[in-house]
Amino acid sequence: STQSTGKNQNPTEKMNLFIYVILCCCIPLCYSSVTSSNPFSGKSFFVVPTFSESISSTIEQNNSTASSDVIKVLEEVRNIPTAFWIDKKSRINGNSSVSSLLSANTDNSLVVFIVYDLPNRDCSAKASNGEICCYKKNDSTCDYTQTGDCADGITQYKEYIDAIVAVFTTHSSVPIVVVIEPDSLPNLITNQNLPTCGNATNTAYLTGITYAVNQLSSLSNVAIYIDAAHGGWLGWGAVQYAELINKLDILTKIRGFSTNVSNYRRLGQTCPTVGQCTPPTSSNHSCCYDPCGLASSYNPAHDELNYIQVLTQKFQSVANYTPHFIIDTARNGVNDMGVVSCSNWCNIRGAGLGLRPTTKTDNSLIDAYYWLKTPGESDGCTKELPTGQICPRFDDACLSIDSIGNKTGEPKAPEAGQWFEYQILMLATNAHLDAPTSTPTSTPTSTPTLTPTSTPTSTPTSTPTSPPTSHPTSPPSGVRRSVVLLECLMLCSVLALILFS
Repeated sequence: STQSTGKNQNPTEKMNLFIYVILCCCIPLCYSSVTSSNPFSGKSFFVVPTFSESISSTIEQNNSTASSDVIKVLEEVRNIPTAFWIDKKSRINGNSSVSSLLSANTDNSLVVFIVYDLPNRDCSAKASNGEICCYKKNDSTCDYTQTGDCADGITQYKEYIDAIVAVFTTHSSVPIVVVIEPDSLPNLITNQNLPTCGNATNTAYLTGITYAVNQLSSLSNVAIYIDAAHGGWLGWGAVQYAELINKLDILTKIRGFSTNVSNYRRLGQTCPTVGQCTPPTSSNHSCCYDPCGLASSYNPAHDELNYIQVLTQKFQSVANYTPHFIIDTARNGVNDMGVVSCSNWCNIRGAGLGLRPTTKTDNSLIDAYYWLKTPGESDGCTKELPTGQICPRFDDACLSIDSIGNKTGEPKAPEAGQWFEYQILMLATNAHLDAPTSTPTSTPTSTPTLTPTSTPTSTPTSTPTSPPTSHPTSPPSGVRRSVVLLECLMLCSVLALILFS
């Protein structure tokens, strides 16, 4: 047969080929061009006012009893940017909300948000159960085990996402980064055997996250990262995670993935090759320092930098996709916390503040280290709250021997997301804001040297009023990305016309 190209094609064939090139080549190529730059680069980062207020209150309450070194750290910390968690519908509009925060951002600094309100949220634990349910019990809590399509829960979640998109749209000049639903998809990889993470929950997570990405990716000023847990959780299941993400058909719409969100995992040191520290190789290279003993259990992601390397390899193999990453460094400033079990995650004793937010990561695939978890906010409650009441969202994980509140002399922990003064004092005591955290160090001071002078209270509820710390150093990302996208599409279309004329 004769190959039909160029001038041998009839007009219909030429038009069909032109449309094919636009759809299959130009759009993916041009979209890639606008998502290929680091959204954190050249930006100032917004300081969340409520965090600053909480730190200021802690300083005031402990100024006469805390060491001068701790107070000095806290004075520095209150001006450090953190992410803002949209963990309730009420945090979208009103006081201390997405809307009020963006309105206070008069200099258009980059703002990081955590989207966190899926139906049947936190399916493998109880500490962070959310407000949207697939189905409810008689006491109005979520019935995680009921089967069904979660239609009502998904509808509520779509309304939640639509409300966020509406607010973001009114602030189109502000560069925004969103982290989508910490722990959700990782739970579908490792906890499918739990009735609470299967059934309707599975449908809710997959449908909800796909919808969130599709809606948020329509905004040119928003960069999206999907949560990928941490290496101690998904190091063994990285390929399954990559396969799941690939099936969702969202890779062209996201920048990459977040890791270590709300956890304490050390950064470590990237090894020359993947799996260098696991048997049978078990290298003595300095990158193999592994206080948790993960590598000996055949986990090549024994720290977060090696987890990044593992995830990159798996996504390149599964989807021919090279992701970018952000790592939560809010509380991983101590390499070896001396814990009994590295699987413990609730208010870990001996932790310290980690590297302050920065784009200086020495790895082109890591866009930023950032404080995604708000340091000082509790991971979960002890069985008894500081008020003496029984905690309604108590999780057995918060009873671990490594968790604050379970030793004589330690205060009880408040519910997840509430301000925990004792913890922030400990984090400040063991802080490493600038020093490298890859070199092994001795076990830190396990507890702060004082007890808070007041009962921990919830995060302040006042409307954000303080401006960001500095002016942006580059044009608003929404304008820049829109111009680049338009120019790329025009150029690609012209080339396609020439090719098939």
